[in-house]
Amino acid sequence: MSEESAGFRQIQRDFASNIRDPLRFSPPAGIPAQRMAVYQELFFNNIENFIASGFPVLKSLMPEEAWRALIRDFYAHHHCKTPLFIGIAEEFLEYLSEARREPSDPPFLLELAHYEWVELVLAVDENEPPPLKVRELSALPDVVVGMSPVAMKLGYQFPVHRIGPDFRPNEVPECPTYLVVYRDRQDVVRFVEVNAVIYRLLEWVGRNPDDSVRQHLMQVADELQHPEPAKVLEFGTDLVLDFHQRGILNLKA
Repeated sequence: MSEESAGFRQIQRDFASNIRDPLRFSPPAGIPAQRMAVYQELFFNNIENFIASGFPVLKSLMPEEAWRALIRDFYAHHHCKTPLFIGIAEEFLEYLSEARREPSDPPFLLELAHYEWVELVLAVDENEPPPLKVRELSALPDVVVGMSPVAMKLGYQFPVHRIGPDFRPNEVPECPTYLVVYRDRQDVVRFVEVNAVIYRLLEWVGRNPDDSVRQHLMQVADELQHPEPAKVLEFGTDLVLDFHQRGILNLKA
C-alpha cells in the first residue's frame, strides 16, 4: 500500500470516527469543525429517525434529552453488522440486550423494545397470512394445523401491550403476560392476549406442525391432567377456528 493510499484511509477512519463519536474523536486534520458538524447531525438524525419510527412507544416514554442520549450511545458504541435499515432495529435491540446498563432505565425497557421490534418485523415480512378456509366444525379436529408464518407467540414479565405514557410499571407483576402478535389478511399487525394454556397450545402447534387439531388438544389435556378431555377438545376446536379466521393459525388439510 502506498503512503498516499495509507494516508487517505487514515483520513477516512478519522472522518468516520468523528461522525460516530465527536466527543471522543477529533475530526481529520484540515477539515473545519463546522463542516464536520453538518455530517455529524445528518448521520445521527438518520439513525435517530429510523429508530424512533420503529420504537415509537419507547421514545414517547423518555424525555427528549434522555432519548437522544440513548441513541447517541448506541450510535457511538454499537457496531452494526448490516447496512440494511430494517436491520438497524434488530441491532438496536441487541444493543439494549447486551450492552445497555443504565440504572435509570425503566425495568420493562428491553421487553417493550422487543415487542415493538416484533411488530415491525411482522409488518415488513414477505410471507403472507394463511388463506381463509371453510371447514365444518365437526371435521376440524382431524385437520392438520400450524402457525401462520406472520404470527408470533410471546411471553413477557411485563404487560408490554399496555405500557405507555399513562402506564409505566416499576415492578414485575405476579403473573406473566402472554401475547400473540400477527399480521392479518388486511396486512394490519394486531395482537391478542392469551392465557398460559393457550400459549402452551400454540407452543405445541409450533413444535409439531404435522399434527392434527385433535392431537394438539389431547396433548394439552394430558399435560393439564384435565378430568374431561372432551371439554378441552370442544373449547379448543372453537379456539382454533377463531384463530384461523383471525389469520393466526393455518389449516393445512
